[in-house]
Amino acid sequence: MPPENQSPIIEVDHLTKRYDSGTHALNDVSLNIREGEILALLGPNGAGKTTLISTICGLVVPTSGTVRVGGHDIRTNWRAARRLIGLVPQEIVLEPFEKVIDCVRFTRGLYGEKPDDAYIEEILRSLALWEKRDARTRELSGGMKRRVLIAKALSHRPKVLFLDEPTAGVDVALRREMWTVVDGLRKRGVTIILTTHYLEEAEEMADRIGVINRGKLILVKPKDELMGEFGKKHLTIELTEPLAALPEGLPPHVVLAPDGLSLGYDYDTRAERSGIARLLAALAAEDISVRDVATKQSSLEEVFMSLLENAE
Repeated sequence: MPPENQSPIIEVDHLTKRYDSGTHALNDVSLNIREGEILALLGPNGAGKTTLISTICGLVVPTSGTVRVGGHDIRTNWRAARRLIGLVPQEIVLEPFEKVIDCVRFTRGLYGEKPDDAYIEEILRSLALWEKRDARTRELSGGMKRRVLIAKALSHRPKVLFLDEPTAGVDVALRREMWTVVDGLRKRGVTIILTTHYLEEAEEMADRIGVINRGKLILVKPKDELMGEFGKKHLTIELTEPLAALPEGLPPHVVLAPDGLSLGYDYDTRAERSGIARLLAALAAEDISVRDVATKQSSLEEVFMSLLENAE
């Protein structure tokens, strides 16, 4: 993860987008994104994720607030800001009769970049598209079309890459290959902002997690810090002999499995005392023999749902 004192490549300052209907798609959003990091934006449908990305990319005009990319204001110096950005949108929109390689070449030309077939080949090979370079885009599967969108977004060597639900409709094998490509881009210093409904991907790939809901940015934290602050652990105690019922001396919130052979106990990692010692002591006092003990950390999905519930 890039150092905290590194200058941000994206600066979002009090950004608001309000439509004539009165809907606040974005409500006073401020956010700094450091060069070379991966930021995952999480939120339910309609939360404002795509509006935020579209505004930073210059596709949506904000009602108020400012956005700078590489120090360039997206409204007053939009051309310089836009050259630093690559965008992979949710919707798959491609010219159906155009060849894959020509599609990527054309996008590169739109940014005023000189032809570079060696670089285009490098992109297509990294996305497993080289063998399909002469295929018409209408002949491709949905997953392959999404790869073409990524190739187009990378065609002008952007410093910032936005991935808006990049693996939607992609099978598991293609998804893993795409994240390998993303990891390679991160190693080359490309800043990546992604939205995804596959929360396990965000948990694995992201340096920081941002949670947005109803147009408001609830929080932005390093992933490990977020998991530490909001994550809970689940303790499973396997018993040697089954229990017919829970003894009265056990702490509250202990759950007996239907087969009576294990106990479940959720505890907060932030609490001064977890209650585990008390639980084990109570079992010993009841002469209940323990076979094994295991703990499991809450997943990002569980943390995410908890944040949304608390924000209501």
